[in-house]
Order: sequence, then structure tokens, then C-alpha cells
Amino acid sequence: MSNLVSKYKWILFDADETLFHFDAFSGLKLMFSRFNVEFSLDDFAAYQQINKPLWVDYQNGLINAAHLQHTRFTHWANKLSVTPQHLNSQFLAAMGDICQPLPGARELVDSLSGKVNLGIITNGFTELQSIRLSRTGFQDAFSPVVISEQLGKAKPDVAIFNHAFSLMGEPEKRQVLMVGDNLHSDIIGGINAGIDTCWLNHHGAAVSDDISPSYQVSNLTELQQLLLLS
Repeated sequence: MSNLVSKYKWILFDADETLFHFDAFSGLKLMFSRFNVEFSLDDFAAYQQINKPLWVDYQNGLINAAHLQHTRFTHWANKLSVTPQHLNSQFLAAMGDICQPLPGARELVDSLSGKVNLGIITNGFTELQSIRLSRTGFQDAFSPVVISEQLGKAKPDVAIFNHAFSLMGEPEKRQVLMVGDNLHSDIIGGINAGIDTCWLNHHGAAVSDDISPSYQVSNLTELQQLLLLS
């Protein structure tokens, strides 16, 4: 019996909360500690009130990456008398310092290497992705690594998927699987691009009626079993 992975020539992954743990609060705490500032949960809540809507606008193509990165730190930049760009860069450096693969990520990547081509399509930012791939030893496992900031288009825009397909040599779409934790950017994006999708549903959330991922798993170990043991 052939396993599911033999159906695909390519598996594309999201990065944040799909391959890598993304603990923004810990990253911000570390970054602000380097400015001798005690960053509290209340501070984080205020930051997220600005940050979260910016991410929605970014995914919807209403703003670019630079606008998002600068606007979310304008308040703190004024407070600390530095530029928003400097704070954003320090934040990404701190996130790089605390980066960890999600449980099961290394085993999954190791088990798939040599059986299927692996790529990344991420709405995350270049400065963090390259540091993280290097520090986790994943940089040789994934090609292409398509980063929305570099392209100027973010998931779910089909343009970022088409760009990836061109770098992949235009594979047959039925041989491509997109894996991600975000129903809007990863799953709708993959569906609109005409490929199979796997929703990494960490928290057991309900699927909305109008979104139908091809597969659903709750963690990366389950994904490994789905691909290699099914």
C-alpha cells in the first residue's frame, strides 16, 4: 500500500506556528529588557490591539510590510527616542534568539527529506526567517523559501503561490500540498491556488462551513503519521 506522501512531489509549509514556535510576548519581553524596560502583559495587550489589525490589512493587501513593521512600534519608538525601524529590527533579532521548532518539526522534516520536495511560503519577515532557518539547521531542507516581504504580495493572494510554483518548475497542482495553521492565509490561499491543503489545527477550532481543507491534523506528529503511515 502506498502512503499519502507518494501522492505529492511538493509539500509547502507556512513558517510561524506551523514549523516554528512564535512567542511574540517572550520576544518582546526580551527585546525591551535590552532597553531596560519591563514589558508587561498589559503592554502586550496594547501592542496587539495595534498589531493584529495591521496583520489583517497586510494579508488583505491594504498595506505593505514596512508600514506594518513601523506602525506597530511607533508608540514605543517615541517613548524610547529611537526609530520604529530600529525597534522592529531588535524585535526580529530577539525572536531569532528564542526561536524553537515546534514539537515534531525536526522529526517530520527528517522523515520527509529525500521522499518529497519541501518549500516554505511565509508572510513572516525576511530578517527573522533567514536567522531562524540557519539556527535550527533547516536551511538546507527547504527550497524555495518564498517570503511575502520580498515579493510584495502576502498569502492568501494567489500571486505568492504562483511565484512559488514558478520557482518549483511549475509542478502539477495535484502533486502539491500546502500545510499551515492559518485558515485564512494558508488554507484559503492554497485552495484558491488550486492545491490540496492541510490545516494544522492546534487548538481544535471549528472549521467554518465555507472553508474545506483537504486534511486536518492537530500537531506535526499527527501530520507525519498521516503522510507516511496512511
